[in-house]
Amino acid sequence: MEELSESSPALAFEKEAFELTVEDVYDISYVIGRDLLKISTTGEEVSDLQFKIVRVLEMFETLVNKYNLSLEELKMERDNLKSELDRIVRESSAGQEAQTLGPNKLVVDLKDPNRPRFTMQELKEVLQERNQLKAQLLVAQEELQLYKSGMLPQGEQAMVEVDLVSPSPLKPVPDTTDETKEEVFIQTEIRTTYENKDLRHY
Repeated sequence: MEELSESSPALAFEKEAFELTVEDVYDISYVIGRDLLKISTTGEEVSDLQFKIVRVLEMFETLVNKYNLSLEELKMERDNLKSELDRIVRESSAGQEAQTLGPNKLVVDLKDPNRPRFTMQELKEVLQERNQLKAQLLVAQEELQLYKSGMLPQGEQAMVEVDLVSPSPLKPVPDTTDETKEEVFIQTEIRTTYENKDLRHY
């Protein structure tokens, strides 16, 4: 048996079926043809055998060629799918970064010293409470004017209902310069009471 070198056509016989190329089929054909020439017997049987071998090798070549083409197509399809996947991943990442917020939502930078400290609901409650305190102050001022004008008895504790939604407007009352100690005391008490309320709520 001849020694196989790296370029020997007989090396094609050592390969696996799915590793064969068209060149390997040519090498196999060469080796078989060369061995057939060594047969000294000539006759019809040998000629038929040669024809059959050639036919098998042609079929073999076609199958290998078709397999290699299919393999190349699969590689190209794989590369195309990989490129498409990379593109989808990039677009998905960009879409998440540029995702818009829904209605009534606000992006707040937590490092911003001027960022809002209250929610919208808390701000509404603070404004409503401020309006209530303003209404109470207007009623207290009106009550003080009534004391000053003498329209309320000095010994009677006036109980005034406060409409926190729509406070009543001030009524014009005549000014008086006769300010008693009791009126000064009432004015001081009212001012102290509402100043304390302002401190508690703010």
